[in-house]
Amino acid sequence: MKRFSAQYVITNSGEILKRGVVTTDDEGIISSVEDTGGVLEEKHSTEFYDGIIIPGFVNCHCHLELSHMRGAICEGTGLGNFISEVRNTREELPEQITASALKADAEMYRNGVVLCADICNTDYTFDLKKKSRLRYISFLEVFGIDPDKADKKMEELSVLAEKAEKAGLQWYMVPHAVYSMSVKLLKLLKAKSGGNKVTSIHFMETPAEKEFVEMKTGDLAESYNKLGLSKFMNDTVSNHSHTILNEITGSGNLILVHNTFTDRQTIREISGRKKLFWCLCPNSNLYIENEVPPVDLLIEEGCEIVIGTDSLASNKRLDILDELKSLQLNFSELRIPEIIRWATINGARALGEEKMFGSIEKGKKPGLLLIENADLQSLKLLPESSIRRLV
Repeated sequence: MKRFSAQYVITNSGEILKRGVVTTDDEGIISSVEDTGGVLEEKHSTEFYDGIIIPGFVNCHCHLELSHMRGAICEGTGLGNFISEVRNTREELPEQITASALKADAEMYRNGVVLCADICNTDYTFDLKKKSRLRYISFLEVFGIDPDKADKKMEELSVLAEKAEKAGLQWYMVPHAVYSMSVKLLKLLKAKSGGNKVTSIHFMETPAEKEFVEMKTGDLAESYNKLGLSKFMNDTVSNHSHTILNEITGSGNLILVHNTFTDRQTIREISGRKKLFWCLCPNSNLYIENEVPPVDLLIEEGCEIVIGTDSLASNKRLDILDELKSLQLNFSELRIPEIIRWATINGARALGEEKMFGSIEKGKKPGLLLIENADLQSLKLLPESSIRRLV
């Protein structure tokens, strides 16, 4: 049994506790949460820290199998070029991909992640996930705008699903993005994913995406031209909102990832889709487009926000705290209680894992982290703020 206390405890299940005490058993399961009213009695068994205790982080969007591409793609070149570079450089020996993914998994653990939603195009990361100290949910992703290859794409996805099932992983079939799927492939996937508890899709990551979807022009169109796929562009959808509401499974939760260039009209049009979550990966957006998502707009519209890191192909590190620092740097009104909620309980709810993760409550095993070197008076992160894993 261990007892932890700090200047503040953010439980996500009530008011912030001043010098509250959290007790865990030897397995890290919460035994009790004590509100001391700010008056902490000295006990030899209580570890007191100068900082803020929070639940473990939830990473709602990662590409573990791209970890070997850290630093391989130049920053600020736009999504069209980024996709081309990923396509040209992602292939590597399986052993090297696996070794890099293993290091990235350890990096996320050190940085306080307890639960991670990971995009998979291959089975390279399946074995390490079985042994990891993190809990993973694997999103098996499909894409392709050639309708004649849609059936083959789904056959390949089904093979990947069989491998995930054999590995004992929790998995769901998901689309890559609105702009990267033929209508036929979307419909085939919708039929296969009707029982999904969670679905994820990259969404409005670049202005070129909207231009391509609506006009079939721009950087993404040019990327398809270079691949000899221009004749299939008219086989893709022509409206973001219609696609989300009609071409993606309506079952379970839906996580829209990036949202860098979303707008009020789109948000309102798709708000009828229940159980909708908006995943922000600001450091990836800065890396690729040198832009951040419209956080103030998402808050105004009452959107449920969650946090991701994306991959090491588009980020310098897999560090949720670093993502939160970037958000606060660009939106100074944000405070720690709000952004921690996004990175913990909101993420757990989005992934359907709130019974165990996301909040500090009796019977849960959410992990315990300590934010150090924060501004404890205004409850803001500082450039030097850091995370220490307690449990």
